Amino acid sequence: MCQTEEYAGKIAAVMEKRGRSVKTLAYYISYIALGFVIGVIGPTLPGLAAHTGTRLSEISFLFTAHSLGYLFGSLMSGYLYDRTKGHPIIAVSLFIMSLVMFLVPFMSWLWLLLVILFILGIAEGWLDVGGNTLLVWVHGNKVGPFMNGLHFFFGLGAFLTPLIVAKTTTASGDINWAYWTLAISVFPISVLFAALPSPEIKKPVRANESRFSNTVLVVLISLFFFLHVGSELSYGGWIYSYALHMGIAGQAGAAYLTSGFWGSLTLGRLLGIPVSTKLRPGTMIIIDLIGTLLACAIILLWKTSMTAVWVGTVIMGLSMASLFPTSINFAERNMGITGKITSCFFVGSSVGSMFFPWLIGQFFETLGPVVMVIIILAAFLAAFLVVGAALLYLVRRDKFRKKEE
Repeated sequence: MCQTEEYAGKIAAVMEKRGRSVKTLAYYISYIALGFVIGVIGPTLPGLAAHTGTRLSEISFLFTAHSLGYLFGSLMSGYLYDRTKGHPIIAVSLFIMSLVMFLVPFMSWLWLLLVILFILGIAEGWLDVGGNTLLVWVHGNKVGPFMNGLHFFFGLGAFLTPLIVAKTTTASGDINWAYWTLAISVFPISVLFAALPSPEIKKPVRANESRFSNTVLVVLISLFFFLHVGSELSYGGWIYSYALHMGIAGQAGAAYLTSGFWGSLTLGRLLGIPVSTKLRPGTMIIIDLIGTLLACAIILLWKTSMTAVWVGTVIMGLSMASLFPTSINFAERNMGITGKITSCFFVGSSVGSMFFPWLIGQFFETLGPVVMVIIILAAFLAAFLVVGAALLYLVRRDKFRKKEE
């Protein structure tokens, strides 16, 4: 009897492990799709402007609509996942993403394109929050390496997208098949999640109050997210148009350059895993920021050299790669984290992703493509000041705490 129970227990353990593996693989595939959808707007921006008969300053509002939808979807989804099975929500989000991608080439009015990009952003917010939340529910306190893998696959999708755009645009002469190819790729993943059992819903746990009052630190880190996430999406979204309008690359070359940025970002995320075990978060952030400033300087000094732009782009991707996870790690080491505090960080990143691409679009044609690099340089200089202020605050806080003791 005991042997039978032991054998049954082993079978159950194997089946549970297999179930976790299948779910994890599904989340990884869904994040490739997320990378597809987020990465396609930048390389197709000139084509979308041609479809709608608008200028780049006007078409740049797509970034704002898309990011606003993402922010709205992220805020909604926390409520949904705590009360509803997760996989049907992800299935719906992927279906919406596929449908919107299919419809984009048919949009000849800017206002209508803005509406469906807003809807696309909502679906992405649902998927992004769901992928992170459900992966934690599946793996619990062992989620660390799986979470790094999840965001690696997002980078992989974003890396592949410009290559798909380049190949389909070269073959067909238009951006239509780029969107249709991605739409066809995303749809089967929605069917997969519709058939895959959801993890058990974890009841929300009331977060403990922060050990210390850290309002100033929360504001500074949120501002840092605003600056570096906005700069990351701005570079990924505008480097294609920069290369075209500077006359240093054709459509295919500009697409490969964009892919090079996302590829170096993805590689940087892999390299950041072992590096983070050797360096303190504050030190890593400073090194990363120095790398972004170096990249901007290289591009500005040799702005008409395709080689220099490629070097600067690779350095930019490698330097930006670990800023997001390291920022979270920095916050966790220096204050008690609650859900409310984490939401402040993501609000900062969402607002930055709306503001900076829009700002570049307003001056891209009137002041020239170099304005993109100048704005990103200014953002990272401001980020340096914010990090310095945060470190200074921590030094003073620690001194005050020692005096109290």
